Amino acid sequence: MRHGKLTPSALRRYGFIFSFLIAPLVLYIVFFVSPNLQAIQLAFTNSRGISPTFEYVGFENFTKLFDDEVFWAAVRHHGVILLAMPLVSLIIALFFSFLLNLGGGQRNGRMAGVWGSGFYKVVFFFPQVLAVAIVGVLFQAILRPDKDGILNSALGLIGIDPVGWLIDPNLALWTIIGVAVWQAVGFYVVLFSAGMASVPKEIFEAAALDGAGRFILFFRVTIPLIWNTVQVGWVYLGIAAFDCFALVQVLSVDRGGPDNATTVLPLEIWRQAFTYYKFGYSSAMGVALVFLVLTFAALTLRVTRRERIEY
Repeated sequence: MRHGKLTPSALRRYGFIFSFLIAPLVLYIVFFVSPNLQAIQLAFTNSRGISPTFEYVGFENFTKLFDDEVFWAAVRHHGVILLAMPLVSLIIALFFSFLLNLGGGQRNGRMAGVWGSGFYKVVFFFPQVLAVAIVGVLFQAILRPDKDGILNSALGLIGIDPVGWLIDPNLALWTIIGVAVWQAVGFYVVLFSAGMASVPKEIFEAAALDGAGRFILFFRVTIPLIWNTVQVGWVYLGIAAFDCFALVQVLSVDRGGPDNATTVLPLEIWRQAFTYYKFGYSSAMGVALVFLVLTFAALTLRVTRRERIEY
């Protein structure tokens, strides 16, 4: 650049960079921005999705949400899932990743994981290979309410009567949360293991030499050093808590039952659009869901923000 002007070589260089950025930008606008803008537009209409003509009804669809008991039931369920699933998943994943990377103590002067940690990482990650629908079908067989269910069959061996895991309104949502945790833990074990592997082993070895036990090593050394990774995991799991569509669709009784005990917003959005053909109302629910997700992500990043630890 000379006297504020781009030289031919600089123009070629920037042109080369922009040529790679244009295609992703166009795809992002076409497949993400445009559909979302259309959904916001539909939220202010009475569109039924089967006719190109519709009328604008202002905020009527949004005011209906405040009187919709099923909508508020779904929001409450998201609140329960948001509290339970990320917390339990992160605790289990942090515990296992610590064991697999540092739980074996010092061997030959180096910190190491428990014996067979490489094999265990593959086992823990295995649920991530399965599609969510396949996980749902798998647990349908495990959680059948009669004696033929795998879990109830095992309980019967010790004299416990069959439990209605998915047909009891008090148990159904917690059962689905348990399945979601089972599927999620493996990914975060690998994620946190990568975070721990990025920390110089000398830090852990120095802490061990200073007399730090496993408890201190875990809470006072490991977690602060990988806090950014934990924060990312919390946000991802929180966003996943606002989904759960596939698991609820496959596992729940009557798609969100019994008696709306497991319904979630993505399922209600699908039901309003493709069962009742209320595309305008469905889009209003979608806008509300996006608002909840963005609010959660912003608050989480704000509340969990810490100073970065350099090493």
